[in-house]
Amino acid sequence: MSVTEQPAPQPGQGPAGDADGDAAAAQLRDRISADSLTTRRDYLRIVATVSGGLAIGGVGVAAGILHRHGDSEHLPEPKKVTDALAPGQSVAFRFPGDEDRALAVRLADGSLVGYSAVCTHLACAVLWREDRGSEGELYCPCHEGVFDARTGEVTAGPPPRPLPRIFLTERADGSVWAIATARSGETAKDALCRQFGDSRPEAARRLGCPGTAGATESRRT
Repeated sequence: MSVTEQPAPQPGQGPAGDADGDAAAAQLRDRISADSLTTRRDYLRIVATVSGGLAIGGVGVAAGILHRHGDSEHLPEPKKVTDALAPGQSVAFRFPGDEDRALAVRLADGSLVGYSAVCTHLACAVLWREDRGSEGELYCPCHEGVFDARTGEVTAGPPPRPLPRIFLTERADGSVWAIATARSGETAKDALCRQFGDSRPEAARRLGCPGTAGATESRRT
């Protein structure tokens, strides 16, 4: 009896084909797994980098390493903020430098207040909300930080320090001018004495700044 010769199994057919197909599928799964692992590693690396950057930025702001508003020993040039400012209104401007965001506010009782518009938490923008509380509030939407409108002190949220102040003056024509700055938590006298220095000796004397004749006379009395 003759034996009929069977054709050789083709890839993907018969027992040998099944083995080839399983091997190819296994290789594909391995490649997909490797790609997925690489993607996950890349994702985690990106997240870690971004998170680390935010953490460093937060620490820098909190520690005062980064640029601080008004951190200068010299009296800045006076700058006109606006022609007029009505009660309840605010205006954004730049002072003392072109990169320093600031905010001037006329409170309901007519008082003028000015602050850095950079939150002391992570340097987000600070906004004025007239409809909050009896005097309005200064608000950072990034992390729900709230500052007292009259003093700049922190009243809610994560900001670690008050807002740096900006000293404003109103001229006879109703225009509002920025004339000096104070660091976060610095008293008005200390801030003005620091900046007046030799440029405004008469004003420094009237304030009784250390090292002036006025300060010496006040100590004697």
